Amino acid sequence: MLPGVQRNSPAPRNICYDARSSFGRGTVELFVVCVAALLASGLTLFSGFGLGTLLMPVVALFFPLEISIAMTAMVHLANNLFKIGLLGRQADHSVLLKFGLPAIVAAFAGAALLTYLGELKPVYEYHALGSARQVSALKLVIGVLIMSFVILELSPAFSRIALDRRWLPLGGLISGFFGGLSGHQGAFRSMFLIKTGLEKEAFVATGVVLAVMVDLSRMAVYGSDISAHGETIAWRLVIGASLSAFAGAYVGAKMLKKVTLRSVQLVVSALLMLVGGGLIAGLL
Repeated sequence: MLPGVQRNSPAPRNICYDARSSFGRGTVELFVVCVAALLASGLTLFSGFGLGTLLMPVVALFFPLEISIAMTAMVHLANNLFKIGLLGRQADHSVLLKFGLPAIVAAFAGAALLTYLGELKPVYEYHALGSARQVSALKLVIGVLIMSFVILELSPAFSRIALDRRWLPLGGLISGFFGGLSGHQGAFRSMFLIKTGLEKEAFVATGVVLAVMVDLSRMAVYGSDISAHGETIAWRLVIGASLSAFAGAYVGAKMLKKVTLRSVQLVVSALLMLVGGGLIAGLL
């Protein structure tokens, strides 16, 4: 079930906008999310973070967290399918089997946990800034994950960790689970793939195909509910963000392919830490 949408409820849950079609949303949200998708898609080539890691917090400014994760997964999937069209033939089939199959299984488990967390009551409540604040189990978990993965991505010790091919199935389980739960799969995937001896092109292509495998798995968990309650998804925004991500990936590949910009990574990290803290504190 799509998190936050009750199967037996008479109407979909209100998700911060009126009952009109998602195509009636204002242009501000569309513009902000599309710009974020464009920049995030380009920045992922050298920032150290994935498209989902950067885009999801922006979408969460306008939608409930569980809906934001689902919508970001759609954009992430579309963008990686676009990349597969460019690079997919260079993927290593042996790695796809050893890493990808466990990742698929674990992604189902992670997405199921996401659904479960989205249905739990708030963990704690308090009053601040003149209003009541609630922190759900989902916000708490995702907030902690965002902050944890930022620390991991910036840690020189973590970046130096590399495991040989015998650990690929374990890597698939770990990466797939966190990919299904929150979309954070890239850090662990890279850690396990870096010592596989793949050429640069094969390394990138294999990572893209693995990301698609995880995305398809987690989408399957609540895909039927997305179909049944399509009005809970801002489809125009998903399509616009996907097209923007395509443009960002294309331009980034042309202009930023060899760029390594530590300052950008630090700025992005600071913003993600603020988002993670905001979710834990119930401010977002």
